[in-house]
Amino acid sequence: MRRLYGPEADADPLALYERLRREHGAVAPVLLPGDRPAWLVLGHRENLEVARTPSLFSRDSRLWRDMQQGKVPPDHPLAPLTMWQPLCVFADGEEHARLRKAVTESLSRFEARGIRRYVTRFAHQLIDEFEPEGKADLVEQFADQLPLRVITQLFGMPEHYGPRLTDAAKDMIRGSETAVASNDYITDALQDLVDRKRAEPGHDVASKLLEHPAKLSNDEVREHLRVVLVSANEPTVNLIANTLRLVLTDQRFRATLAGGHMTLPDALEQVLWDEPPMTTNIGRWATGDAQLAGKTIKSGDLLLLGLAAGNADPQIRPDKSTPMHGNRSHLAFSGGPHECPGQDLGRAIVDTGIDTLLTRLPDLRLAVPEEKLSWETALMSRRLVSLPVEFAPRRRDGGTGPGAGAPSVELPPLQTPEPASVPLPPEAPSAEHPSWWTSFKQWLRGR
Repeated sequence: MRRLYGPEADADPLALYERLRREHGAVAPVLLPGDRPAWLVLGHRENLEVARTPSLFSRDSRLWRDMQQGKVPPDHPLAPLTMWQPLCVFADGEEHARLRKAVTESLSRFEARGIRRYVTRFAHQLIDEFEPEGKADLVEQFADQLPLRVITQLFGMPEHYGPRLTDAAKDMIRGSETAVASNDYITDALQDLVDRKRAEPGHDVASKLLEHPAKLSNDEVREHLRVVLVSANEPTVNLIANTLRLVLTDQRFRATLAGGHMTLPDALEQVLWDEPPMTTNIGRWATGDAQLAGKTIKSGDLLLLGLAAGNADPQIRPDKSTPMHGNRSHLAFSGGPHECPGQDLGRAIVDTGIDTLLTRLPDLRLAVPEEKLSWETALMSRRLVSLPVEFAPRRRDGGTGPGAGAPSVELPPLQTPEPASVPLPPEAPSAEHPSWWTSFKQWLRGR
């Protein structure tokens, strides 16, 4: 069996998925860290079948035969991702519905316009820090930083938590040797938050979870905050970086944008097809013996959803160069009852963050040859290491030269919408601050 970790997987995971597809078809036997056996689901239809059939393929990791046999101890690299905990991602049926409803309804208490305003605020703060230099690494200085600044604000956490939580979340999702310690740090920080919000509630996700009619325990609140933090951060970071890379390097992609044939939301959907922010998803566990794409899955077997592989399935995409405009049937956010609950939050952060960046800096250009860009591969994601760019530095008064930048804006606290209200669309651009779309097209055309 081929390993989903190590040199072959790290070099080019997408090529590895295609080799597995040729060798085994839509479902392939693989080895995970520690050489734990698993099944990688490669077919688009088969991914949806597994995701939508919890009666056969459960999220309850206590079914995992290897864990029952003591082969996945607490210090195993997979433990933070698979050790059962009392939260919705490990539940099915009524218990899953109860817990997930608490999460989705707590997140929905924050209107779209308010969230986008906070994304704009933090994006401006980040741009202020590097704009006078005329150069930046858009992974380290922008994509890596923006999502958790917004998420910690929604949670009601102090802003200084952001950088350390960013590092810990990246390390945990990577499944490294220090993943357990990083998981412990996140757990401790969130427990402190829950304790404070239990004593002094406010207008934030933590308080809304605590007061929800589902009556979550402190442990349940803490663990669901961790799920939102990790699941909303890493994919959003990758989606920002991948979209910016395409804008800066792909001539066909750039021309489609500049010609008005694709909007930014369309562009995001294309990236979600071609470079989903999470390549795989752990995991599902067989509730009994089952057949899947001609393979016999034994009771207690672990399955990984192959999100990137499913998106590239030749059965649904025989020609991968064909644009997928308006098609949201990709697997980037998984599917079924466990489909990512934070996808709308992620889209708002990416859309608004990129819009703000390219409005401020419409003359962005890649500072190194494209072939110099590199990726860091983990079990569940493929991450752009850096994205060095150059642009004309601007003064704080709006001119070019050192000291550039539009001033950061201070915003009032997020407002809770009235119960009957619906999410509002992003505000229309003002005449003073045109959409990045207009600025970017003018720059591409040399105006």
